Amino acid sequence: MTDAALATPQTPLAREVARRRTFAIISHPDAGKTTLTEKLLMFGGAIQLAGQVKAKGERRRTKSDWMGIERERGISVVTSVMTFEYRNCVFNLLDTPGHEDFSEDTYRTLTAVDSAVMVIDAAKGIEARTRKLFEVCRLRDIPIVTFINKMDRESRDPFEILDEIEKTLALDATPLTWPIGRGRDFAGTYELATGRIRLVDGSGEVAGEGMDALAGLVDANRLAEVTEEMELAAGALKPFDLASFREGHLTPVFFGSALRNFGVRDLLDGLADLAPSPQGLDSDKRAVAPDEDRMTAFVFKVQANMDPNHRDRIAFVRLCSGKLSRGMKVRQTRTAKTIGLHAPQFFFAQDRALAEEAYAGDVVGIPNHGLLRIGDTLTEGEDISFVGVPSFAPEILRRVRLEDAMKAKKLKQALQEMAEEGVVQVFRPFDGSPSLIGVVGPLQIDVLADRLKGEYGLEVGFEQSQYALARWVSAANKADLNEFLNANRSSLAEDLDGDPVLLTGSAFQMTRAQERWSKIAFTDIKDVRKQAA
Repeated sequence: MTDAALATPQTPLAREVARRRTFAIISHPDAGKTTLTEKLLMFGGAIQLAGQVKAKGERRRTKSDWMGIERERGISVVTSVMTFEYRNCVFNLLDTPGHEDFSEDTYRTLTAVDSAVMVIDAAKGIEARTRKLFEVCRLRDIPIVTFINKMDRESRDPFEILDEIEKTLALDATPLTWPIGRGRDFAGTYELATGRIRLVDGSGEVAGEGMDALAGLVDANRLAEVTEEMELAAGALKPFDLASFREGHLTPVFFGSALRNFGVRDLLDGLADLAPSPQGLDSDKRAVAPDEDRMTAFVFKVQANMDPNHRDRIAFVRLCSGKLSRGMKVRQTRTAKTIGLHAPQFFFAQDRALAEEAYAGDVVGIPNHGLLRIGDTLTEGEDISFVGVPSFAPEILRRVRLEDAMKAKKLKQALQEMAEEGVVQVFRPFDGSPSLIGVVGPLQIDVLADRLKGEYGLEVGFEQSQYALARWVSAANKADLNEFLNANRSSLAEDLDGDPVLLTGSAFQMTRAQERWSKIAFTDIKDVRKQAA
């Protein structure tokens, strides 16, 4: 059942909004997320030939992994945005980093989507990173479509994987397709609702319908076993319920092999038919509906130097309501400044095109020179701020060692820009000592060093810090907060927004501070949008 079947939008704006499908792909590293992304884009007509992460030369340069360090290591370390059309739907695909060291970027991206595709390795099932990302989706009630990948390799029993989804994630799982064999015997899929069969070899077009068609596709010795499995899947598993899916309680499941370009079309059709169009979002003052006439949007990511030749800086915004037109003027609520949107852009990873117009649900890039930051809200005049973009306390704190002391000013500027992007966090100690950088994982440090060298010409090293933990501090009473700040200046720093942060050398010291200062709130998560407001 499609959105159109549920209700026919009455206005041109509502009809355009209803066409949008904005989704992210989440998975554990190596589950095949980047490969699946490329194949989805192929079916969307966005690229003619998908690259391969493990391939050599130009074929290795995947469309979503455009940074040098990504191509070298075969991993995604930044969120890529790709917009394409398929079946009269406009898809905004946000390809998130799979590695846990970049979880902050991924969490922020998940605030900008209406649904997600969960990719599971058929041999490994639910893995740690998948479970963690799922919990983030659950907090926001994001509907999830599941793609069981690598069915052409040695894999676990499909019933076992579905059972694991239900028990581990507390999520009902309803297969819409079913694998015909697996591993070397994987022949294709059987669509449970219609009985249509697609073969993995060839074009993937329908090869027959009904159980009788299996006789010519499966070895005679295994025909009875496969037929019994199909009948059990069709009769014993939970029927699909659209409302339960939209509420985040049930996931439709597709089987396939992204590497062999199989099952991907079924997944894309499922997103077109089942995934929700843009949903309403809460601001600090009211709920905002997507089909409102006036445009609203928020910044969930900032990326600099996507085009090193132009030293550009792009703020990625998710449109929450209304229509964006090139040249329009909007209000930045954090500063109350008016900004002209002279060159909004649609993205296809590193490639881009001018966006003459965009609608609620779309993700567009706004070129700027440091004016826009993560968490900013843009409106057509209304003074509201969207809430819910998180910033997490770092797990690693380091001091930056600059090889050439004459470039200290340039380093300060570079770290400021990297912090505004969300690549790292920068903390400036109250006592005037050198700034600290904070990251979630060690791979972020490698990315920082790589970008400082490649984009700013800065050779740096990193030194251990006396601090191990950072917590934002606040209080209901300003006098209580000032008393705390005055008594602990040697252990305090301010973040990019000027908010105070307590730094300690151990968890024990942090606990002692919490016990001593009972009127102070110590938090490891900060709402960027709320702070920005």
